[in-house]
Amino acid sequence: MNLPHRIPFAKMHASGNDFVIIDNRMGRIAGDVSELARKVCRRNYSVGADGLILIEKSDTADFKWQFYNSDGTVAEMCGNASRCVARLATMKGIAPRELSFETLAGRIRAEVKDDGVKVELTRPKDYMPGIKVELDGAVREGNFINTGVPHVVYFVDDVESVDVGRDGSLTRYHENFRPAGANANFVKVAGESSMIIRTYERGVEGETQACGTGAVAAALVAGAKKLVSSPVSLTTRGGNVLKVYYEYDGVNFWDVFLEGDAVLVFQGELEEGALI
Repeated sequence: MNLPHRIPFAKMHASGNDFVIIDNRMGRIAGDVSELARKVCRRNYSVGADGLILIEKSDTADFKWQFYNSDGTVAEMCGNASRCVARLATMKGIAPRELSFETLAGRIRAEVKDDGVKVELTRPKDYMPGIKVELDGAVREGNFINTGVPHVVYFVDDVESVDVGRDGSLTRYHENFRPAGANANFVKVAGESSMIIRTYERGVEGETQACGTGAVAAALVAGAKKLVSSPVSLTTRGGNVLKVYYEYDGVNFWDVFLEGDAVLVFQGELEEGALI
């Protein structure tokens, strides 16, 4: 991995899900970025974040990204990170307020507003409701759907009583979802268009304050089961609210959008000490 001596970066968060973002359109960072992601995302010893994003040139969109989880693994998509990178791109003059960018999950469209960012996700796939999942000797009913990354959705009566670390890890590595693994979402329907959600994210390997694609997965599964109707507001672990819009005809989902905050926390330069 070829690294310049100092690396300009921005620290952002969306609903408490935080990211380090680097403008790499000039190609200053080359090679395997996994090690850089692991080092930069370490809390206490470096900047600390749930993921690392590199903004790069694209021939077909305003830009493309490389997205890495904090453990150095590559993620196909992240709804919260999408909002952050879209807002930063407009702030830096990289893209207009209505923009598109390339991800491994496909092209993402975004609209940057004064009070938030609305992103269109790729069309969901592989919806499989009512999967029996054995977790530590108990059989739970899960619902699988891929909203850019794979998710399992569990409906619970009380999200506070769930051991998200244990049940999330067991789900993430469960034989039903190998080899890629899956994120685990524990949700409660709180009203006709409202839900409460907690999410365990693979790559982070723990509970996060919010997960955009997880919120979308939960809203779509609940919508398919006729438990909620669009748009759906989901209260995340961090207390922020994400809004999910969708269309569903009983078979297919389309026009799936995620809307929420995207906040620039600070900008700076990575010194050698951040990479030790």
